[in-house]
Formats: sequence, C-alpha cells, structure tokens
Amino acid sequence: MRWWKAVGRFMPRNMTVRIAILLAVFCLWGAPGCQAPYKKSDQAAANAKKDQSQDVSFQAFVGRLQSAVARKDLPALASMMSADFGYRWDPPPEGDNVFGYWNEHHLWPVLASVLKQRFAANETVSEDGTRRRVFMVAPPPDPNYRGHRVGLVQVGGAWKFAYFVSGEGL
Repeated sequence: MRWWKAVGRFMPRNMTVRIAILLAVFCLWGAPGCQAPYKKSDQAAANAKKDQSQDVSFQAFVGRLQSAVARKDLPALASMMSADFGYRWDPPPEGDNVFGYWNEHHLWPVLASVLKQRFAANETVSEDGTRRRVFMVAPPPDPNYRGHRVGLVQVGGAWKFAYFVSGEGL
C-alpha cells in the first residue's frame, strides 16, 4: 500500500482537501517573490538601453567602420554616415566635403586611433529640451578631454556614424 493512501485513511476526507488547498495557496503565495528577468526596475532597463557597447550589432558596426577607415573605402563610409554627419564646428565652405577635409587635415590616422578606444553612452538633449538622443562616443565623456571624438547613433534600429569632431570647438 502506498504511503499517501495510508495517510488518507487516517484523515477525514475534508481534511485532506483542506491541506491540499492550503498547500496550493502557500505555493502560489511564494511564487510572486521569485526573481524574474522581466521584473527589472525601469531605471536598470533605461541604463541598459543607453549603453550599447556590449551589443553584438554595435560591435559589428564598429568593426566594419574600422576596416572601412583603414582601407579609406569612401563609398562604404558614406553609407555608414548619418544624413546630418558632423565633421567641423564652423559652417563648411562651398564645395567642401568630409573626405576632402580629412585628407587636407591628415585626420585618417587620428580617426583610426579614436575608433580603437572604448565607447560609452552619452545622452544629449536638444536646446529646446524636447529631443533626446543617446550617442555612443569614443573616448568616453570627459570634460577635460580636448582631442577628437567619434559619435555613433542608432537611427531606425541601424547604427550610423554621426560625427567625428575635434574637442577644440566645445
């Protein structure tokens, strides 16, 4: 004879039902206390969205960008740039383009070295305070750094090369 049948013989039927219900309620009461991945705080989720440096698609984009810069592959670089790519603080003269500017100022090696540095998230807010953008920048934000800086941004789910500027205009 099985042990649970033996226990059932000594307990009144309504008692076993009561114990079963009590046990089920206890199990259901303890379950919500379990840690679940979807129960992260909103702040942790927002921080995870900001810092994309460990994201596979971000790392792949940086790798493609580094190889295009090393080869000076202008069509590939042009396809990776955002529509409003920034490369100088003052308005460019008539007929000036980004690649001519980089050639004229010998910035290709500088760009290659900056792309090898660590990226970190940097959130910007528009002047009117309505538009927020999160850029992945290299080197990481530092108020004392005045060298060149690279900015990458996600546009429509795809990474784009947003800017490569000198810190002297800050």
